[in-house]
Amino acid sequence: MKDGIANNSTASISQARKAVEQLKMEACMDRIKVSKAAADLMAYCDAHIREDPLIMPVPASENPFREKKFFCTIL
Repeated sequence: MKDGIANNSTASISQARKAVEQLKMEACMDRIKVSKAAADLMAYCDAHIREDPLIMPVPASENPFREKKFFCTIL
């Protein structure tokens, strides 16, 4: 019975140490406000809009995935 309690206690201590290490790492991170991060993201998107194929479609002549049109030659 004591072995089970000791193992459980050891696991609990191990989990607590991992949590403390994670919290220490997070405390050292530089943080910025969400409004600044959003503004930076919008500026990045605006600066790279020409390279985004979802906004500026790839010309059909350069698109390797375009549908190929086949015509019926039997008729």
